Amino acid sequence: MPTKQPPERIEPKNLRNYLDVMSKAVFQAGFSWPVVASKWPGIREAFRDFDPETVAGMVEPKIDALAQNTRIIRNRRKREAIVGNAAKMLDLESEHGTFKAYLRSHPDFDSTVKSLRKEFKFLGDVGCYLFLHVVGEEVPPHDIFEASRTRKIAIASPTRPQQCRPQEGRRTGGAHK
Repeated sequence: MPTKQPPERIEPKNLRNYLDVMSKAVFQAGFSWPVVASKWPGIREAFRDFDPETVAGMVEPKIDALAQNTRIIRNRRKREAIVGNAAKMLDLESEHGTFKAYLRSHPDFDSTVKSLRKEFKFLGDVGCYLFLHVVGEEVPPHDIFEASRTRKIAIASPTRPQQCRPQEGRRTGGAHK
């Protein structure tokens, strides 16, 4: 059985390259890689080859019109996230001089991931890891990253299930007094 290979790394030449890679991570959340790969040419075209200024300037009617494009993943929240993420990238590049300088302004991988998750929409730990790996930033080896995620999940999970309680004022099928 063949082993899964990590995605190919690139050397980003401009903000467009960063937005392209980040957008792929955004669209991949909740979808299989083959689905995203099959739709990627249409997504790239719909988002104007990820030109950050053009994408950041997309207005509501244009975002809505993309819902009719069967060549893309049409999830509205993800389409809106791409537009917002493009604007945030432009802001961070302006603030730090380059987007690479923003990424490298953090002391370590965990701090970078925390900042990415705060600043950008639809980027979880795995999306951040893949994004940083592809754009050539330092990331922990995959097995160490996975082990740390497993540890975090185990720590966050209670040892026994908590009883669900209805929200105050919400009907749960029983009589309210």
